Amino acid sequence: MSKKILFLTPYPFGQAPSQRFRFEQYFDLLTEKGFEIDTHSFLSDKTWSEIYSQGSFLKKSLGILGSFFRRFILLFSLRKYDFIFIHREASMIGPPIFEWMIAKVFRRKYIYDFDDAIWLPNYSQQNAKFHRLKNYGKVNKIIKWADKITVGNDFLKEFALQYNENVIVIPTTIDLVNVHNIECNQDSTPVNIGWTGTHTTLSYLEELIPVIEELQKKHTFTFTIISNHPPEFSFDSLRFVKWNKNSEIEDLAKFQIGVMPLVDNEWANGKCGFKALQYMALKIPSVISPVGVNNSIVKEGKNGYLCDSPSEWKNCLEELICSKELRIEIGLKGKETIEKHFSVDAQSNNFLNLFI
Repeated sequence: MSKKILFLTPYPFGQAPSQRFRFEQYFDLLTEKGFEIDTHSFLSDKTWSEIYSQGSFLKKSLGILGSFFRRFILLFSLRKYDFIFIHREASMIGPPIFEWMIAKVFRRKYIYDFDDAIWLPNYSQQNAKFHRLKNYGKVNKIIKWADKITVGNDFLKEFALQYNENVIVIPTTIDLVNVHNIECNQDSTPVNIGWTGTHTTLSYLEELIPVIEELQKKHTFTFTIISNHPPEFSFDSLRFVKWNKNSEIEDLAKFQIGVMPLVDNEWANGKCGFKALQYMALKIPSVISPVGVNNSIVKEGKNGYLCDSPSEWKNCLEELICSKELRIEIGLKGKETIEKHFSVDAQSNNFLNLFI
C-alpha cells in the first residue's frame, strides 16, 4: 500500500520559486517511488493573484479569511496521511495555530522546511498592513514542535538548532533535465549582463549602477533585468523583461554574465544563492557578493567571482565582457558545480530520506 504525503504550502502549486525549487520538482521522483502526493495551499489561486497587487485590502482580507477556513477543515483529514510537510508556515499571518493543532491536538508529526531568515521582518509596501499581522516570532515554535527540519543553508541550520536538534541541510536545487536544460550562447553580441529577481530585491542593484555607468563609457553591452515589476532607476544599457514563468529559462539563457549583488546583513545571510545557481546551471558565469551561502557555492576565479567593492565588480565584469573564452571556461565550471552538488539528481537521496 502506497504512503501518502500532504504538502502544506503558502502558495498554489507551481507559482512560487521557493516551492518549485525546494520540493515540487521532486514530486515525480516521489510518485515513482510509490508515494501519493496531495498539496494544499493556504492562498487560493484567486487570492494569490490579488495578494501582491496595490490596494484591494477588502478582497485580500476576505481571501485570507477563506484561507483560514479551508485550512481548518483540512485538519480533520490528517489521519489519512503518513507524512505532513510544511513549507515556511501553515498560515501566512497570525500565530502558529495550525502547527500547534497538528502537533498537540491531532498528535501528528510534521517535517518543517524553510529557505529564508523568515523570523526577520521582510515585506513589500503593497502588503504593509498585513505585515503587522505576520507574527514573525512564531517560527521558533514551529521549529520546536517539528519532527524534522530541513533548511537551505548552514546559517539557517544554526538558527534552527537553537530549538530542535533534528535539522538537515538540503540546498535549493536545480532540475537540469526538465527545467534548466538549455545553456547560454556566448557568441551573441553585444554581451548581455543580467539579473533576475522580484521587485522587493531590486534595491540590491543600486550599488551596481555607478559601476555599470562607468563601464558603458568604454564597452558596448546590454544590462537586462528580469522581474515582476520594472525598476524605478534607469541607465543607457538597461533593458527590462517582465518575468514570465513560461519563458523564464529561455529569458535567462540570453544572459552571458549573471550578477547577484547583496547587502551583508542577517536577512541576506539566510538566502540560498538561488540566482547564482540558476546562472551556473545555464553555463552563465556568475559575479556575486561574498555573502552567506554564496561563499560555499562559488570558488573565486574558478567557477565564478565574488566581488565586495565597486572596483572588484568593475574589474570582474570588464574582464568577462572582453573575453568570450573566459566566459565559456567559468560557465563550464559553474555547470559542473551544479551537477555535483546542487542538482535534483545530486540531492534526490537526501530528499527521499525525509520520508523513511
